[in-house]
Amino acid sequence: MEHRALGRSGLWVSEIVYGNWLTHGETVDRAAATACVRAALDAGITTFDTADVYAMGEAESLLGAALRGTRRDAVEIATKVCLPTGDGPNDRGLSRKHVLESCHASLRRLGTDHIDLYQAHRFDPRTPLDETLIAFDDLVRQGKIRYIGVSEWTAPQIAQALAVADELGLARRIVANQPQYNMLWRVIEPEVLPLCRREGIAQIVFQPLAQGVLTGKYAPGAAPPAGSRAAATGRAPRFIGRVLGATLLERVQALRPLADEAGLTMAQLAIAWTLATDGVSGAIIGATRPEQVTENAAAAGARLTPDLLAAIDRTLGDLIDMDATKTADMFAVKPEWQAAA
Repeated sequence: MEHRALGRSGLWVSEIVYGNWLTHGETVDRAAATACVRAALDAGITTFDTADVYAMGEAESLLGAALRGTRRDAVEIATKVCLPTGDGPNDRGLSRKHVLESCHASLRRLGTDHIDLYQAHRFDPRTPLDETLIAFDDLVRQGKIRYIGVSEWTAPQIAQALAVADELGLARRIVANQPQYNMLWRVIEPEVLPLCRREGIAQIVFQPLAQGVLTGKYAPGAAPPAGSRAAATGRAPRFIGRVLGATLLERVQALRPLADEAGLTMAQLAIAWTLATDGVSGAIIGATRPEQVTENAAAAGARLTPDLLAAIDRTLGDLIDMDATKTADMFAVKPEWQAAA
């Protein structure tokens, strides 16, 4: 496993980050979750990502339990705050009240005294930025969090937060952004990536496999394979629904010879592609079985040639989404709290 600096900070994270969105506490039970975390540790993964809203806190609890017995200073734990964790008006957003209460709740569930990277899960238009950033800064000064990040923020939102932090003279600035990013979904490239490169903000990307589409397991005209998310839910991944499904799946299958040429599986190729992007420090993988973790972790250290990267772009062509207006529009679903703002 190779590690990269988290932007301009002194923190290093593993190139492959283990995440537990939609798995721990939902489709994966405690025993399987522990086995996957152990496989991650065995593969050299040191960075683990979760959120207070995943399985309404159960994902944090399962991750904390699975890491029990591991030296705390040997891993980096990242979690998030903002999305609704209850029905009350203050159970969401980035108010001082919700940030502080959610941080303390996350610490309890994770069974730790500090969070290495605490991330604003979405931008909160209801709360003044200075209130949010001062709350984060207070947690840094208290030793409860080490670094500050955001997730799915637009370039103007990130720039505004940096300006406010500088104006207030806060101890910590944003050092990481967690966007959705993969071969098909590149909406951070026009605006977010250039800004973050200038400001020393790293990307820890999620959905590098485009909900499994880029693994090649969904074949044109064929039923979803047993055990896949589409087979379990009866619905195709939303990446297939964004474009003509057959066209997309045919193009993805055309990537297979390129993966073979590189000596990688389709999944490893997709993950290595994200890591080839300047400014990306880590790619988040999820898993329901330990062998998935082992396979995906092997993408660490893979280096794709310029010719291979160009061939991928030619193969996918007009299916590549570069629309920067979709930066904070994950799956075109607005968070409940934001819609009500």
